[in-house]
Amino acid sequence: MARTKEFDPDAALQSALELFWRRGYEATSMADLVEHLGIGRASIYATFGNKHELYLKALDRYNEHHDAALLSALSQPGPALPAVRTLVRRFAAEAHANDRRSLGCFVTNTAAELGAHDTAAARRVEKSWDHVETLLRSALTRAQAQDELPADRDPRALARMLLVLMQGLRVVGKASQDPGRVRDAAEQALKLLD
Repeated sequence: MARTKEFDPDAALQSALELFWRRGYEATSMADLVEHLGIGRASIYATFGNKHELYLKALDRYNEHHDAALLSALSQPGPALPAVRTLVRRFAAEAHANDRRSLGCFVTNTAAELGAHDTAAARRVEKSWDHVETLLRSALTRAQAQDELPADRDPRALARMLLVLMQGLRVVGKASQDPGRVRDAAEQALKLLD
């Protein structure tokens, strides 16, 4: 007879995501996961696989939530350019917010820590960036069609620039003591949309 799980796998995955996000992949041991999740090592392996598989599942969870929030922010009816501006400013504000500053962006953290040598993690990072770029490009194309963005602007190039800027804001925001640094960078980049 199969045993019933004595824990909620969804809650455990969320808890693992939070621990990996806070500490990173290498700094999180299986012992840390066992303690933080409050479940046995065998249960972790049986439910999620090894530490690497659990990390990738946590990254997938983060991307699903993050991508849905971006889609919602950028696909509202009406003018598109204000939504793009709001999103970039939100990234700048979150990059230096005390409650989020030390965390940064889980995707950006993964790129920095694992991207150069972990193919599975790098693929997920690229997929996330491709999705964000597509959402931004779509919003900017819509803005151009609605005469909010000058016709001589390249929505694809602008989307790529904003993606790189937003990721950079998260990196600089983690280390900089000067909130003006990320805010000023965001505002200068947004002038390219005028």
